[in-house]
Amino acid sequence: MDPRYDIPRRAAAGGGSGGYENSSPALGAQSRRRKMPPRPADFKLQIIIIGSRGVGKTSLMERFTDDTFCESCKSTVGVDFKIKTVELRGKKIRLQIWDTAGQERFNSITSAYYRGAKGIVVVYDITKQETFEDLPKWMKMIDKYASEEAELLLVGNKLDCETDRIISKQQGERFASRISGMRFCEASAKDNFNVDEIFVKLVDDILSKMPLEVSNKELSNSVLSLQPEPEVPPELPPPRMRCC
Repeated sequence: MDPRYDIPRRAAAGGGSGGYENSSPALGAQSRRRKMPPRPADFKLQIIIIGSRGVGKTSLMERFTDDTFCESCKSTVGVDFKIKTVELRGKKIRLQIWDTAGQERFNSITSAYYRGAKGIVVVYDITKQETFEDLPKWMKMIDKYASEEAELLLVGNKLDCETDRIISKQQGERFASRISGMRFCEASAKDNFNVDEIFVKLVDDILSKMPLEVSNKELSNSVLSLQPEPEVPPELPPPRMRCC
């Protein structure tokens, strides 16, 4: 063959040298550079969401953690959870948020998750009287199983259904005022109104009671293990009642 027509073959990608291969030393150095590991969390906190069936507990959790909303959410069976990391007061906080079933038949399971909770969100539906009337029942569960140091927040959900409102804002405020240390607000998971504020304020209240520096032992004790909990929690001594 005439050498004038002998065209050199292009080198394969990643192969050896060739007339068409473009190798950049800078790119090679960049590919070898190790990625910095993410900064570990300063605090790991467990928050649980409780309330009657259908009040929107799952919707509040998913709106906060994933910024999503499902019109036809299935009822939670037992417990579910989501993880979200936030930064507050110059600290990185890893939140483990537990969504509990509202049906009584799951109480023996969900009660186990009260013990390690640093914050408890109690939810009712402003359009359903029975969910508001169930609040004393949920307070009894808190008094029986939760720590007295847990921060409490009462939430009237479904503010987007204002035209169907049955429970006034004043009723929610009065109930919360009877419980030592309980805050109150109304929210809408559907319209994403007050959802972030619910959790951020709760976490801020929790941090306000914690030292800025904690030992590794205290840190490990501040979060519930992801291992399955026993179906029936151990008997606890009678706690001091929060409400009259």
